[in-house]
Amino acid sequence: MAVKKKSNTKEETAPTIGLVSLGCPKALVDSERILTQLRSEGYQLSPSYEGADAVIVNTCGFLDSAKKESLAAIGEAMAANGRVIVTGCMGAEPEQITKEYPKVLAVTGPQQYEEVMTAVHAAAPPVHDAYVDLVPPQGIKLTPRHYAYLKISEGCNNRCSFCIIPSLRGDLVSRPIIQVLAEAERLLKAGVKEILVISQDTSAYGIDSKYQAYPWKNRTIRTKFIDLCRELGELATANGAWVRLHYVYPYPHVDEVFSLMNEGKVLPYIDIPFQHASPAVLKNMRRPAHQEKTLERIHNWRKMCPDLTIRSTFIVGFPGETDEDFEFLLQWMQEAQLDRVGCFKYEPVKGAKANELAGAVPEEVKEERWHRFMQVQQGISAAKLKTKVGKTLPVIIDEMKDGVYIGRSSADAPEIDGVVHVTGKNLKQGDIVQVKITQSDEYDLFGKVVG
Repeated sequence: MAVKKKSNTKEETAPTIGLVSLGCPKALVDSERILTQLRSEGYQLSPSYEGADAVIVNTCGFLDSAKKESLAAIGEAMAANGRVIVTGCMGAEPEQITKEYPKVLAVTGPQQYEEVMTAVHAAAPPVHDAYVDLVPPQGIKLTPRHYAYLKISEGCNNRCSFCIIPSLRGDLVSRPIIQVLAEAERLLKAGVKEILVISQDTSAYGIDSKYQAYPWKNRTIRTKFIDLCRELGELATANGAWVRLHYVYPYPHVDEVFSLMNEGKVLPYIDIPFQHASPAVLKNMRRPAHQEKTLERIHNWRKMCPDLTIRSTFIVGFPGETDEDFEFLLQWMQEAQLDRVGCFKYEPVKGAKANELAGAVPEEVKEERWHRFMQVQQGISAAKLKTKVGKTLPVIIDEMKDGVYIGRSSADAPEIDGVVHVTGKNLKQGDIVQVKITQSDEYDLFGKVVG
């Protein structure tokens, strides 16, 4: 066994922890909080399994395919290191993990940061030094320095038949608005240029606390969706930054945010998980089925905010989905003309009510429908992007690749939407520049910096 060389510096003697983060942006925020706590207690972070005193694996348990990925990651960490702490959504059913890997050090569920740290302390006790235990004010981030996810709540009050998030993460619990705004301020002061607001149901923010009000900078603000958007918009504008909204359900009060978008306080972008359009499928999904009203609202939103980008996700092959249901969906897509769309083939999820539904769709039919859906949306996307050729758009720079800068317009969220290929000089990550669009394809734009 190798023995560490004695040293008076904490950097050389503090325990080292590795971390693997799987799943959605909400899980990523959980990992960031764990990393922040680790660094605040003096732990060093390891980029690899080898040499780490312990490894934390933050799992995803939403789909069976995600569970397989999580179990594979645990197995890899066990093989390479052997001292593994498991947390995240799969941890809500620990027997799934301990049955296959009985020697993991501990298994905790989602949001159980204290239990994770207790397990870390047992595996590798911290070495305290008041002069060295420093972390950046914004905490440890896993995203690039210029953008960050801001989680505003945990859990969900919806009971969609295909989803087990409430059983994994519980009912909606909103963070007090002053905590959210304080975190946003720290992020902006640290140089973040884009804040991406996330939760399981962003527009339900504050319902659980009855929109509790708090004092904030000589005034009172409510723990409420529109108050949060307004305050974040003010903070971001003052710092030359963007605010982007994700996972917004189309409740009536959402209409209030479009005035902030027109004022430039919040990006004219909204991510709404419609999931389907057929009333019969939506009923089986236990989601609102008033699609005529939804189409009407989409048209009204575009009147209220002409520059609005609407992103959504859909599921094809849901139990009971008929050919007529799918054709209805395709026709709805043509009428809705959504800007950015993702599509998933339905996967059964253990514990979901949808498993009890009749009418399972064969895998080959799911595949065929997915391809047809994506072909329709590709045409819509290509036509919409073509209308932007000749326009000048603000673009945030993410990276340089093969001699060309890669950025995103207000219509593009990181990782899930398209990009803008930018020709320019001396640009830095996080710069927001004006780009004249010269070309487009099915999903991306191309342009050059002007001004």
